[in-house]
Amino acid sequence: MRLRKLILTNNACYKAGKTITPKGIMVHSTGANNPWLKRYVGPNDGLLGINQYNNHWNQDKPDGRQVCVHAFIGKLADGTIATYQTLPWNHRGWHGGSGSKGSVNDTHIGFEICEDGLLDSTYFDKVYREAVELCVYLCKNYGLTEKNILCHSEGHKLGIASNHADVMHWFPKHDKSMDTFRADVKNALNPIKPSPKAEDTLYRVRKSWDDTKSQKGAYKLLENAKRCADTNSGYSVFDEDGQIIYSGKPAPTYEIYTVVKGDSLWKIAKEKLGNGERYTEIKALNGLTSNIIYAGQKLKIPN
Repeated sequence: MRLRKLILTNNACYKAGKTITPKGIMVHSTGANNPWLKRYVGPNDGLLGINQYNNHWNQDKPDGRQVCVHAFIGKLADGTIATYQTLPWNHRGWHGGSGSKGSVNDTHIGFEICEDGLLDSTYFDKVYREAVELCVYLCKNYGLTEKNILCHSEGHKLGIASNHADVMHWFPKHDKSMDTFRADVKNALNPIKPSPKAEDTLYRVRKSWDDTKSQKGAYKLLENAKRCADTNSGYSVFDEDGQIIYSGKPAPTYEIYTVVKGDSLWKIAKEKLGNGERYTEIKALNGLTSNIIYAGQKLKIPN
């Protein structure tokens, strides 16, 4: 999105100074064959170009109407597409009128897409994409979702806007609708993370995902990662998302003690476990059937 700002400070809507808490976004189109931003936004900032009729909306009542929107999407003087913010986003605009159930002006940000002759697919695709990106930007800034977006004609059906056809007199000519528009906004807000190619996947061997310093290696082949985990007690294999997909041999729950002359199971238990009566635990762990031990014998001592 190519977003610029030129607030219409001379417009009576801006001067009214009322604010809203944005609860949604209304999409409009201008209803006139004039894709140039300079028709509605002025004065010329060096990019818009000169409006020779000086009939832009930066005046008290443009065309004798009380009307103003938060932004316009259309062509700059060089033919490229841009978005111009024309009111503060939380300013109460005059863009949707009202219906039997109230006025969309009290709750929604409204923007206009400058229409051309309605049939140029190249122009449509560019302004459509720009509109999607503007809605994504506003949704992120105001905690909205695609469900909070509607067009003028939908607002009328809901009883919160005046009777206008936009944008459904235009979008279907290019195989688009407000449903596809909302879907495109949703996809942009929640992009699908592509699955890594098998050849690009690395299996990391660590004690925990967050303990990067403990990493023993990163392997393309899962079997190699498993072997590494098996030879490093207490290590696991993690996928690209940090999920454990294989746990190696657990860290031992005992230490090895070498018996010296004069040792007994009671003595070892008292020194190593703090209580001589725990010698039975040493016997059980080592599979001993008697209390006889000898110098040089290796015993497992519980941790």
